[in-house]
Amino acid sequence: MSETLTREEALRRLVVGGAMVALPGLAPALAWAASEARDPRLKDTLVISNWPLYIDVDEKTKKRPTLELFQRRYGVKVKYIEDINDNATFFGKIQGALSRGQSTGRDIVVLTDDVGFPALMIERGWAERLVKRVIPNIKYLQPALRHPSFDPNRDYSLPWQSGMTGIGYNPKLTGRPVTSVGQLLDDPRLKGRVTLLTEMADTVGLVMLDNGDNPEKVTDTAFERAIKRIERAVKSGQIRKFTGNDYAPLLAKGDIAAALAWSGDIVQLQADNPGLRWTLPKAGGMIWTDNMLIPKGGDAYTASVFMNFVYDPKVQARIEAYVKYVSPVAAARNVLLKSDPSIAKNVLIFPTKEMLRKVHIFDAKAVLNRDYREKWQKLLGA
Repeated sequence: MSETLTREEALRRLVVGGAMVALPGLAPALAWAASEARDPRLKDTLVISNWPLYIDVDEKTKKRPTLELFQRRYGVKVKYIEDINDNATFFGKIQGALSRGQSTGRDIVVLTDDVGFPALMIERGWAERLVKRVIPNIKYLQPALRHPSFDPNRDYSLPWQSGMTGIGYNPKLTGRPVTSVGQLLDDPRLKGRVTLLTEMADTVGLVMLDNGDNPEKVTDTAFERAIKRIERAVKSGQIRKFTGNDYAPLLAKGDIAAALAWSGDIVQLQADNPGLRWTLPKAGGMIWTDNMLIPKGGDAYTASVFMNFVYDPKVQARIEAYVKYVSPVAAARNVLLKSDPSIAKNVLIFPTKEMLRKVHIFDAKAVLNRDYREKWQKLLGA
């Protein structure tokens, strides 16, 4: 991908004084002056907290090309910290400062929607509003991600990357396609060879869909119906156990036949186990998103300029080629069709419109509901 200036950018940087540009002797000086010029509203240093391995890295230089390009283009130094290993631990680090109205020392943090922390930050006034006038590239945002319940108009957040939750399975062990959550919970041929996820939003959400309920607007009745159905499957021995990412090696080794699984994990597993399959259940799947938010006290203007930058399809394609999760920028696929068709055509990275119509964002209020969480934790410990 070229990092050179476009003709339009070069002209914009050189045009400092109209006809002065035509004077050859002044061109080098003007080019230098233009490169030194910067928007006075931009912060000198942008501080970002993100998850490990979540942005492109040049394996030879160990530098991050996207961040290098942003720094050159805008004259803003980026302090990029990979200090988010799980949502709860990281949020615990910044919650004290936010609750006291103090700066977290960060301009962007990346948190997952289905654990409730983005909703909590917005609800308590701990997030700065995006400066949307400097984010024209927001037009590229995937339609399926535009109106989450915790931030209906995307006034405070923008997706970094997403993942879908559905069914992963080994056809050699299942003997047939596994296309519904009902098969996982009830098919006697899979008894004891199925795992569910410890994340309430994923497992309860998928079971609600199979029950015909809406996980985007959780009711007490629908929640209880899902919990009782899962509980029956656990007590009968149908479910082997609840897992985090540790279902992946079990599936790869053949220790289990099927699992509720994250799409990104299966993409990685298929490199060594091409026979493994991932599917959206007939009733629909879940989608989770790691969201960029500006914590209170962060520089909203500079952070918004950065968000616009990474939503440029060419920039997003560079990121996507490295991280291989679900891109929030559909137009990045067109770029990758030329540079890396295998990524562009992978529906676990660029889902079809039909797939995106079938995925749901779990109700943010339900995630924060103490009664629901207590019942879920009790079930996990059963």
